[in-house]
Amino acid sequence: MGFKSYLKLERSLSSNSIEAYLHDIAMLEQFLTVTKQSVSPTEIKLNHLRDFIKWINDLGLSARSQARIISGLKGFFKYCLMENIITDDPAHLLEAPRLGRKLPDTLSIDDINNLIGAIDLSKPEGIRNKAMLETLYSCGLRVSELVGLKLSNVHQEIGFLKVTGKGDKERLVPIGSVAIKHLRIYINEVRCHIKIQHGFEDSVFLNKNGKSLTRVMVFLVIKSLAQKIQLKKSISPHTFRHSFATHLIEGGADLRAVQEMLGHESITTTEIYTHLDRDYLRASIIKHHPRA
Repeated sequence: MGFKSYLKLERSLSSNSIEAYLHDIAMLEQFLTVTKQSVSPTEIKLNHLRDFIKWINDLGLSARSQARIISGLKGFFKYCLMENIITDDPAHLLEAPRLGRKLPDTLSIDDINNLIGAIDLSKPEGIRNKAMLETLYSCGLRVSELVGLKLSNVHQEIGFLKVTGKGDKERLVPIGSVAIKHLRIYINEVRCHIKIQHGFEDSVFLNKNGKSLTRVMVFLVIKSLAQKIQLKKSISPHTFRHSFATHLIEGGADLRAVQEMLGHESITTTEIYTHLDRDYLRASIIKHHPRA
């Protein structure tokens, strides 16, 4: 399919993103079939798309899901326009539902210390988990970036990791001395004794069978630690990423620098972290605003 090749080669999107785009188009086709409308891409008009959005809304899809589907449709019709398949873009005036900006959950520094402190270091997997969570928090990685981390991309001597993020885009992320210390202990004292399966020789974090950890496994490790310390928050690996960004910005870090470290394409994505701690913001205003 030409659209799939365009997404992969020209947009450099990940396989998950490509599948999401194709699923959006499939949903539109399903709607047209169910409503008995025999129209090709060249015949689709704005009213068809508006009826489709009303249809998925009636199905119970959230505003966020609807907005993502609309984004996928806009991408598809933009491609059709570029390829001269259509002469007018029917999605140009299609409006997405208004979204409230959701503030991410965060952990305090004490929460993070308590979680990591609850790890049982008498077991090999405990040493791995400590290195894993220290790295997650030190670098603000996505969980997919953590489980995909390669030994060849860990540059201990200069304190940087090379990370492959969304759309296979690479970036350099600084890693703190504490995380490097626990990574070194795990690599030199635990990982070296694991019988590594073929194809996983360069993966940093391994399970007991010598394969890369899964995202689900990281999630379960964090959930187990939260239960152990009776943390009354709903947390996930992504919570560590949110906390990393929040603590940096609260400490005075430049938004642009945090944007680079998180791998956000847009600064507006990073700006969400400036809305997290109302007490911190209020105190900052009182301290710095000339008329506070």
